[in-house]
Amino acid sequence: MFDAKRLRAVCLDFNGAVEEFPFPRHPEVSTFKVGGKIFALTTLDAVPLTVSLKCDPELAERLRAAHPEIVPGHHLNKRHWNTVTLTGALDDRLVLDMIEDSYDLIVARLPRARQLALDWPGHA
Repeated sequence: MFDAKRLRAVCLDFNGAVEEFPFPRHPEVSTFKVGGKIFALTTLDAVPLTVSLKCDPELAERLRAAHPEIVPGHHLNKRHWNTVTLTGALDDRLVLDMIEDSYDLIVARLPRARQLALDWPGHA
């Protein structure tokens, strides 16, 4: 099951990942970025804990249809972002895969030189 400590650790475990609090009006909102771009957005002290993650649009729709804990991204482009409620109802592997997919989608759009600097396993 995911709690705030584990979510933070998983997000920061990716190459080049950093945590920032970029919203002065919402200092409790934590963003996890790679190459200056957000791949995960959360409020770590929220109950229930949620995280918003970038997702391929077709996969996003399938995940929403299959899991009530996954909804269109709150205050984000709903086509490309899902908000996931982390109450333990979802399999941890699914959550880990969604976080990794979000990271990969962001890194894939970075300039090649920045991808190589990350030593990102997705580059060839």
